[in-house]
Amino acid sequence: MSQGKNIELSLVIPVLNEQDSLQGLYGEIVQALGERYSYEVIFVDDGSSDGSFKVLEGLHKNDPRVRVIRLRRNFGQTAALAAGFRHSRGRVILPLDADGQNDPADIPALVARLSEGFDIVSGWRRDRKDTLVTRKIPSRLANWLISRITGVHLHDFGCTLKAYRAESLREIRLYGEMHRFIPALASWGGERVTEMEVNHRPRRTGKTKYGLARTFKVILDLMTVKFLASFSTKPIYVFGGLGGICFLGSVLTGLVVLYSKFLSEPPLNINRNPLFVLSMMLMTAAIQFVMMGLLAEILVRTYHESQDRPTYAIETILETPDDAERA
Repeated sequence: MSQGKNIELSLVIPVLNEQDSLQGLYGEIVQALGERYSYEVIFVDDGSSDGSFKVLEGLHKNDPRVRVIRLRRNFGQTAALAAGFRHSRGRVILPLDADGQNDPADIPALVARLSEGFDIVSGWRRDRKDTLVTRKIPSRLANWLISRITGVHLHDFGCTLKAYRAESLREIRLYGEMHRFIPALASWGGERVTEMEVNHRPRRTGKTKYGLARTFKVILDLMTVKFLASFSTKPIYVFGGLGGICFLGSVLTGLVVLYSKFLSEPPLNINRNPLFVLSMMLMTAAIQFVMMGLLAEILVRTYHESQDRPTYAIETILETPDDAERA
């Protein structure tokens, strides 16, 4: 992530088959920001199969502030945002959706909240214009669960429209669907996070890319985030703890087996006692968990010393020669 000396805002917009909304969204951005800020608009074409890239080419030709990153295929929203973040040059980075449901008119207010001493301002779609069963209810459940597990209490982790100080994103690596967890990841690193209500509008063109299956993916990523936050540098604590539980269970069941053999009436032969098999299985599991923990420790050390490889592949970048030199 590089920073331009004179660029205040970098708008990062992932695009997937949104050809009908792009021109209108660009017009709203120009109207909302006007000459108040020096800014760039980075559209990341995430493998669109419609005419989105052609529209973006036209926007770039007519406005040098528009930069276009075209990925080789569809890598997903998180990867597209990561590509945009990495190539942004503004002191403040603002992602937003390409479908027009986020309102660019909210951008100045988000930026103003940063000046109050915050590092991240997260948008809250309080009056959300989506379907109740497939979007609103799963979102509320997911937001409640994320807040409880991460300890960062926001009403709307899934709102793309946020304002970040560029330095707040510098050390964050994104995988899976983890873009929604950026406020939590940053907060764990000491960044100051707040939220503010933003306008949410009905989708005017195209079809939604999200569904109930996305909620399940979010829950899986939440488990990963929690594990990375608590045990990324000490996995032996997790696997060793599980191994300890299995070892304790093995000892207790073994004692019951011995009691049944020597003290109960009538005595029960060990080879006929199912608890003996359970005791041996628990002891085997205890050994395996400890070994897995040791292997995880080795992998963690390898990971922290590995190369920084992105989760996307860029086909082409449309920008002015001056932009390329400054990046």
